[in-house]
Amino acid sequence: MPITLKELADLCNARIEGGDPSASIHSAADITCAHQGQVTQLTNAKYARHIKDSTATACFIAEGFHVDGIPENTALLICADPEMCFIKAVELLHPAKVYQNQIADLAVIDSSVKLGDGLFIGSYAIVGEHTTIGDNTAILAGAYIGNNVSIGQNCRIHPYAVIYDDTVIGNNVTIHSGAIIGADGFGYKFRNNAHYKVPQVGNVVIEDNVEVGANTCIDRGALGSTVIGMGSKIDNLVQIGHNNKVGKHVIMCGLTGVSGSCTIEDYAILAGSSGIADHVTIGQGAVVMARSGVAGDVPAGSQYFGSPAKDKKTAYKEQIAISKLPDLIKRVKALEEEIRQLQNKS
Repeated sequence: MPITLKELADLCNARIEGGDPSASIHSAADITCAHQGQVTQLTNAKYARHIKDSTATACFIAEGFHVDGIPENTALLICADPEMCFIKAVELLHPAKVYQNQIADLAVIDSSVKLGDGLFIGSYAIVGEHTTIGDNTAILAGAYIGNNVSIGQNCRIHPYAVIYDDTVIGNNVTIHSGAIIGADGFGYKFRNNAHYKVPQVGNVVIEDNVEVGANTCIDRGALGSTVIGMGSKIDNLVQIGHNNKVGKHVIMCGLTGVSGSCTIEDYAILAGSSGIADHVTIGQGAVVMARSGVAGDVPAGSQYFGSPAKDKKTAYKEQIAISKLPDLIKRVKALEEEIRQLQNKS
């Protein structure tokens, strides 16, 4: 949806510097490739070189952020938070698809299901017995919703997502394609030279404003609930085991794996490919860095790295020391040779 530069500035409470306030902007783009009719952002000095050759119509920058070589036809939109202003611009210029009130003839919906208003349910979607779906939620083609599931308002369940029985989902939740919510947890007991399955009879509870990435799996609790707290964001290809308690506004990046019965406290960050052993607590605001393996509790506010993971400063010192080992071994060998020669002379 095209908008004038002035309209965009007013919407974002930004001050225009240079350019033509009546210029039309039809889309947003990255600073490295933005052209005429597009708006971009510059928030990091290492990308400042790209602005010199840019033909973008407008660029969001922070108050007090100095940039040389601004092209004559590029307007600066000076604001307090250029990243959030840019997000607002993207949402305006590239509006999300709106699903109209429609239930496809080819959807399979049990007669006991309670349906809210303004729903979209696509072809070949399946909704099981005694399930409740809140207002303005979209269940896209091919999604499977089991029995006794509760889904809140303004949710979006993407194609081929699978939600097992008894799952509880809050409002404004997005679950992407291929995600599986509520599969059995991985629990076995070894007896008589065989693995016996521990029944998994709990459920999954996902609170408001959570986003679950594609092909992510969240296992049901063995007896109680696996809980994903309000506002948490889970990337693609993440595995969350049974009985985990994930706090509010937690970030889990791709390929992270969390074993069973862990507690991930509010605002913690698990970076890509990190692995968490079972019965571990990750403290509030802690960061587990990429490809780290955590076997014990991580204190609140700390940053852990490595496998086994340690405080970042300690882990970095160890990495530096390891990098010096080849030279150290050479020096030891040289000293050993000198000692041998001295012994021979004596």
